[in-house]
Amino acid sequence: MADALTSDWKLTKIWAAALWICSFVLGAIAVYSTGVDLIDPKLHRAGALFLSLIAALAVARQARRQSRSSTVNAIWQGSDVILLVAGFWSIWSFYVVQAELEANFYDVTSADAIPALVGVAVFVELCRRIWGPALAIVSGLAVLYLLFGQNLPGLMAHAGFSIREVAESLWYNTNKGVFGAITNIVINTVFVYILFGALLEGTGAGATLLKFAFLITRRTRGGPAHAAIVASSLFGTMSGSTVANIVGTGTFTIPMIKKRGFPPAFAAGIEATASSGGQIMPPIMGAAALVMADIIGISYLVIITAAIVPALFYYFSLFTSVTVEARRRGIEVQPLEIEDHITRVDLVNSIMFVVPIGVVISSLLMGYSTSRAGFYAVMSLLILSILNPEVRREPLRVLNSFVTGGRSGATLLIGIAAIGIIVGSLDSTGLGLKLANVINDLRGESLFSALLVAMVGALVLGMGMPTLPAYLIIVLVMGPALQQLGVSTLTAHMFVFYYGVASSLTPPVAIAAYAAAPIAAANPFATSMMAFRLGLAQFIIPFIFAFYPSLLLVEQFALGDFIWIVLRSGLAIWMMSSALSAYDRSKLTMVEVALRIVGAVLLLLISPMLHLPGLVLCGALIVWDVRRARRVSATTH
Repeated sequence: MADALTSDWKLTKIWAAALWICSFVLGAIAVYSTGVDLIDPKLHRAGALFLSLIAALAVARQARRQSRSSTVNAIWQGSDVILLVAGFWSIWSFYVVQAELEANFYDVTSADAIPALVGVAVFVELCRRIWGPALAIVSGLAVLYLLFGQNLPGLMAHAGFSIREVAESLWYNTNKGVFGAITNIVINTVFVYILFGALLEGTGAGATLLKFAFLITRRTRGGPAHAAIVASSLFGTMSGSTVANIVGTGTFTIPMIKKRGFPPAFAAGIEATASSGGQIMPPIMGAAALVMADIIGISYLVIITAAIVPALFYYFSLFTSVTVEARRRGIEVQPLEIEDHITRVDLVNSIMFVVPIGVVISSLLMGYSTSRAGFYAVMSLLILSILNPEVRREPLRVLNSFVTGGRSGATLLIGIAAIGIIVGSLDSTGLGLKLANVINDLRGESLFSALLVAMVGALVLGMGMPTLPAYLIIVLVMGPALQQLGVSTLTAHMFVFYYGVASSLTPPVAIAAYAAAPIAAANPFATSMMAFRLGLAQFIIPFIFAFYPSLLLVEQFALGDFIWIVLRSGLAIWMMSSALSAYDRSKLTMVEVALRIVGAVLLLLISPMLHLPGLVLCGALIVWDVRRARRVSATTH
């Protein structure tokens, strides 16, 4: 028994060392390739995925509970070795075949198909271990569809593919499949921003952002709930992970929100909605904006400009929800529960946040690529980190943060490999075009119907997945259908991106709510329903900018139209938030709740014959509520 424990301890140390080394090397490769010199594409992709393979196996091993049975542990350890060896063989085969294709006229053979299919199976299994069953099942079904889809009836049938053709589509193709264009985008552009986010957090910027958030919201009723919204919007835009955002800020904010007087489900729900919203907040947008820019060929600056106003509306809706809930529960402004003195370290940390973000934006304005802008941001942050006395006392913080970023990038690449499998299948079979025709038939001639079908499809496809993989799956499956929505390409992508983010709040697979619930000791399902209610604006805002493109600032912009829809949307969000809480300045009757919802809907309709009466109705309801609240207050006093 003692020998078994010693052996397991040694294996644990070996895997931990492998994880550290691979994560560091991946980060170093990302910095080198974005700022120093390009790496041979086949070597870059093969090397990055092999290092990610090792790192993912180590991460999965850390997350795996050790069984009391030595036999079960031996089986798991054996499976790790098999996946490692099989993965190396498959990736080496990719490299060799690519070298042959560059040097000679070479056709992929049936013998080449064996390591390719083995590699596909390895990455599907790794995806299951790292990201859970949802994405792994979809990618596995994509492989089976490519292999056997010719036997399906009707719309789903395709012409059929040989084993060699399947291998070529999923493994040896550098435009689609595991080593395709999306993997290339993540390796060459997104990875350096993941490092940037990890370094920002590790060098102290995250804690300082939280402190500033508390200071900004110190005079609000919601207090820590409002602080959680501000902090999560800033932290989430750079973290790229809703769950990481919840863990990073929620462990501090959720207990304070409960202490202020909010129930556990509300505390967890507001943190979940605020953290998910960080993915739609410029300038980084959890790296999704970078991928979107590459996919649709639009400047990154244009995308983050288009995202500003919708993101502010979303956070305005969360602020109003907290304010209304605080009023309903009689929560007043309370003294700040943290130190309100701004220290020198706080100022330094704020500089470490502001300056690198400024470097990103200024580099893009000067015409540098997004990857080079990311490199300059990382370099500026590393230089500025020396100013922080805490970093000087503990310089390993920077190194550990760098390694953490490499680890995050490695696990993301495993998910992207699974996405690549889906891309290869859809592209080869033409299923996306067939789905587009079905969606087009379902929507008829109505833009609203088209958007509604797209919304449902995006929510279903995005459930249970992190933001970037969710957005990619939605876009890749529904790509042809997006072109037929009747809106611009940018608007269509922004529309489904919002629902990819919103899928993390949508029951029954509300991963954001399920991550926040244990911190608040709240019921997970109750938390998911609360998060869905609080984040309802995230389901409405995409329809607003689809019908009113001025809201995106970069398309069909007219100042008068912009101001008018901003005012109407702001009022509609307030009416909806108060209706869902059944409270404004005083308790609302069910009739008032219904009228407020009707008024909010009318405000958002295009025809003045409808939104002007809606404006009058909302105004009348607010005046009625204010007068009633004054009467109640006068009677009480």
